[in-house]
Amino acid sequence: MPSQPKVAVYARVSTDEQSPDAQLRDLREYVQNRGWKQIIEYVDVGESGSKDSRPAWNELWEAIRKRRVNVVVVPALDRLGRSLAHLVKILTEINDSNITLISLREGFDINTPVGRLQANLLAVLSEYELSLIRERTRAGMRAARARGSQIGPRKNFLCPKKATELLDKGVGQIKVAKALGVGVGRINQFVHEQYVPAKQRQKLAESVATIISDD
Repeated sequence: MPSQPKVAVYARVSTDEQSPDAQLRDLREYVQNRGWKQIIEYVDVGESGSKDSRPAWNELWEAIRKRRVNVVVVPALDRLGRSLAHLVKILTEINDSNITLISLREGFDINTPVGRLQANLLAVLSEYELSLIRERTRAGMRAARARGSQIGPRKNFLCPKKATELLDKGVGQIKVAKALGVGVGRINQFVHEQYVPAKQRQKLAESVATIISDD
């Protein structure tokens, strides 16, 4: 690491009523004690850690990916993200970018052997958490099916006969879709693929019948 690295500090509070001042005070004190001078502060106010997209975080993430910073300092790992999987993704990309991540609360430094061990443990825990979620989801779906419950969104099926009757009466496609409880796109598809070809066949059959009758 260079003697004077380019340092980014990141603070975040979840609501507009909260203040990031305490976080920033701790971050500034830490950076000052390290003797670092090139500092950029990124602060998100009223932004949940569960959101991947946050204004200040997006700017910092861009700086990380373009190697504009060498060190990222946060007050705690949960300021980066609430989800374990999301946090592991961030740690992995920062590590792959050869950037030092320091978390004050956990005493976490990804450039140290202990920090790398902690990152690996978080990855293992993340995979375990995901496997538990998948198993609970499957178990819940099995239980729901056993009770005869509907799994997934209910789908209204288009009735060609009713659609044809409404269209024959001159009802517009939007109103037909609303009446049948389906999307306008499905009605539009029905019109082009079934309704219009059927009318063309009917018209052709009537023309043929007229010619035969005249003969």
